[in-house]
Amino acid sequence: MNSNSWSVHQLFGLLDQNQDGYIDVHDMKAVSHLLPSENVSTLLDQVGDETSIAFSEFASLLDRHEITENDLKSEHLGKIMNIMVTHTLSVPSSSSSNYREPKLYDKTINMLTSDTMKHLVAGGVAGAVSRTVVSPMERMKILFQVQGPNMPAYTGVWSTLGRMWKEEGWRGFMRGNGTNVIRMIPYSASQFAAYEQFKSALMEPGKAELDTPRRLVAGGLSGVVSVACTYPLDLVRTRLSIQSASLSISSNSTTPAKKQPGIVSTVKLIYRTEGGLRGLYRGLWPTTLVGRRGVAPYVALNFQCYEVLKDFLIPIQEDHGNIRKLFCGALAGSIAQTIIYPLDVLRRRFQVSGMNSMDYKYNGTWHALKTMAQKEGFKSLYRGLLPNYLKVAPAMGVTFYSYELCKEIMHAK
Repeated sequence: MNSNSWSVHQLFGLLDQNQDGYIDVHDMKAVSHLLPSENVSTLLDQVGDETSIAFSEFASLLDRHEITENDLKSEHLGKIMNIMVTHTLSVPSSSSSNYREPKLYDKTINMLTSDTMKHLVAGGVAGAVSRTVVSPMERMKILFQVQGPNMPAYTGVWSTLGRMWKEEGWRGFMRGNGTNVIRMIPYSASQFAAYEQFKSALMEPGKAELDTPRRLVAGGLSGVVSVACTYPLDLVRTRLSIQSASLSISSNSTTPAKKQPGIVSTVKLIYRTEGGLRGLYRGLWPTTLVGRRGVAPYVALNFQCYEVLKDFLIPIQEDHGNIRKLFCGALAGSIAQTIIYPLDVLRRRFQVSGMNSMDYKYNGTWHALKTMAQKEGFKSLYRGLLPNYLKVAPAMGVTFYSYELCKEIMHAK
């Protein structure tokens, strides 16, 4: 063992030899020979085979014995192991005659304090914070994407922001953000929690990190899960974002402003007039897996780029590289978004195709791509990319930073 210090997560990963998310007696025996001087093998023989320690319990033990991250060094590993062994000896195993089946209250507490629940909470917080920060850029991107060649009302980043402010005030910047936050909380929560679950399921025995193919698979599957859970809210958010916008060149309309519909009324309208449940999922195919591209590969690329950049820019001994984490998330999001951006434009076109003010008629995904390229030029596939960079970079930086910060606060693995 070297004299380097570890974070709580790194030490738990070191002790969890089989990487199953728990430290059991077999894990402790596997590392006991690495101790500098202390010998706990005699005590380990008394530990029940079914006794194990989850990450949250491990972090709680360290806190209870006032062991800080500065103390997590190789020379203190013996003390930490003795604490763990003493703790496990005090916990009756299922083979003990004194074993008591956990009550409903205990099971509920265990569920609420599980790593999966912490991943859900951390992911939800990260999604809500990041989307609120970049709401003006998100709405501007949507306006650029849905307007056709005959209605170029919004032509530049700063002129569009100015027009939104002039016509609608600060509410124009936040239009659709309530729906977006409501959508992003379950979307981000399910995405991060699913990624952690797939990551654990795909982890090779004896390894602490996924290789590139497995990481891409884990990220892709987590993208499918998250978009399937929240797609109707994404469609409604898109509709609300453009309801109050004037997508014609002239902005001097004398028509009095109408009261804009809300989330529930928009859902009811789509369900009633656009084919029921099918209408609420219009555009789901290009969103998720069109030609194996869409949200699934975007999420896969996002996680892959972030993990690679983080390993490269943040040394393993440096646990609090906050600025670097923000930069890694921002760069990862920008790279992934550039690759799949045409499909994001296509998704928006499908989502608004049922609105009376939009005359887009597409027979399918490839027909839509071909039609846009022929009638509007290749640039139409990347319309809104600049404001999207201004949105994606800070959004993904804040998302990954907020997620990891919440994990650290809640001692999640």
